[in-house]
Amino acid sequence: MPTSQVDIPTLLRQVSFFSELSSDDIERVVRYTRERQLEKGEVLFQRGDAVHGFFFVVSGQVKLAVSSAQGNEKVVEIISPMHSFGEAVMFLNRPYPVFAEALVATHLLHIGQAVVSDLIDQDSTFARKLLAGMAIRLHSMVQDVETYSLRSSMQRVIGYLLQLVENQGRSGVLDIELPTSKQVIASRLNLTPETLSRIFHDLVNAGLITVHGKHISLQDPARLARYQG
Repeated sequence: MPTSQVDIPTLLRQVSFFSELSSDDIERVVRYTRERQLEKGEVLFQRGDAVHGFFFVVSGQVKLAVSSAQGNEKVVEIISPMHSFGEAVMFLNRPYPVFAEALVATHLLHIGQAVVSDLIDQDSTFARKLLAGMAIRLHSMVQDVETYSLRSSMQRVIGYLLQLVENQGRSGVLDIELPTSKQVIASRLNLTPETLSRIFHDLVNAGLITVHGKHISLQDPARLARYQG
């Protein structure tokens, strides 16, 4: 197996609840950390698999999803680089409730449960930071449920597009490169691909966006935010 070229201790400090650990503790976490490389479409774990730790995405993208008996798929979350997942289920002593699949070639770190449990036992500050991180994710999921329940399909799509440019302001033309396929985005927004395409078409006709494959230009973000369709 080739030697890793990544600085694992530095990457581990990008995990929010590891950021203030001592160098000795980081080195201890390193001993429980393994790298994983996934090809596009490769499944990391299946729903029902046993949990032995959590994951941190170094590069690439991972979707968490569930499938129905009829083969329909609902994307629960899309994990981007420098984000972790699986922390909460790690402590439930239950199998994974979702499956995880790489949307593109993906580099991951897997951190074993044993070292996290040891850190919780020895450091109450670490435990609070871990709980805070899981609470933030729970809050985000509650917001998702609210969005799906109370917003129209058009409002969901507009909200998603504006979220992608939230750090760029709302003046002038803003360009977006969609982070994944339109089919995955539709599932994430609880829409059919056909509905997403129709909404994009309506927004183009309204002069609010232009679409070229995954590249989207928001022509007037402020007016887009006010648009009701």
